[in-house]
Amino acid sequence: MKVAFTSSTGELIDQHFGQCRSFHIWEITPEQAAPLNTVSAESTAEDEEDRIAARAGAIADCAIVYTMQIGGPAAAKLVAKKIHPMKTNTEVPVAEIVTKLQEVLQGNPPPWLKKALNKDNGSSFLDD
Repeated sequence: MKVAFTSSTGELIDQHFGQCRSFHIWEITPEQAAPLNTVSAESTAEDEEDRIAARAGAIADCAIVYTMQIGGPAAAKLVAKKIHPMKTNTEVPVAEIVTKLQEVLQGNPPPWLKKALNKDNGSSFLDD
C-alpha cells in the first residue's frame, strides 16, 4: 500500500496538507516498508479548489496521507478520491507511523484500512 506524508525533510510529519511543497511516498506492507519517491505538491493553480485537486492528483495512487493539519474541504476531496487523510496535530516521526501501520497490518486492520489496502491492486517494487 502506498502512503503519503507531508514532510519538509522526509523524517517528520511536520507540514499542513495545503502548504507542503512535496509529499514523501512510501510503500508499506506488513513485512516491509521503504520510501518510494517524493512528488511535488506545488501547483500553478490560483483557485483554492484547483490547488486542492492538484494535490489530491499528485497522491492519487496513495491509500493514506498523513499530515499535521488538513482543512475540511481538502479532507473531503481526498475521501472522495478514496485517499484516507490522517491528521497528527503534532510533529511525528515518519518511521514511528510506518512501524505502527505495519503492526496494524500484521493483525486485524480496521475496516477503513482494509478498504485502503484494496485500493492498491497494482504491483510495486516490494512484490518482486
